[in-house]
Amino acid sequence: MSQVQDGSFLTLHYRMSGPQGQVIIDTFEGQPATLSLGSGQLSPAIEQRLLGLEEGTRTVIELAAGEAFGERQPEMVQWVARKLLSELGDPHEQYVAGDVVQFPTPDGLGSYAGSAVEVREDGAVLFDFNHPLAGQPVTFEVQLIGVL
Repeated sequence: MSQVQDGSFLTLHYRMSGPQGQVIIDTFEGQPATLSLGSGQLSPAIEQRLLGLEEGTRTVIELAAGEAFGERQPEMVQWVARKLLSELGDPHEQYVAGDVVQFPTPDGLGSYAGSAVEVREDGAVLFDFNHPLAGQPVTFEVQLIGVL
């Protein structure tokens, strides 16, 4: 049987849960995921825990607070002016706390998400750019279907 190594191409089912057991993503009821280890599709801590596992393995990986997606970083909570939001998207968009907004990277080749925390009267929005599970324990259940 094949073992997971750096650069392995994986077909797998997985379920990721937060600290109170809330399921964040679950592929067990649908199509399995396919990914290349080391491509950034999973956090480095999860990838490290998959190394050496054999094809066919089903296991649960418990990751300590901050291990899966890093610690929360206060500097990643920032106000974004309404003018900039209008330039980057729909100038008529009305934001509310809880909205998740995609922002382009400075090079324009990718994007990153921010979650709206607060909206001021002047239209500026306080966004949290931390991963939603940053600083929290994560449970990752995996079934390795194929390893290439």
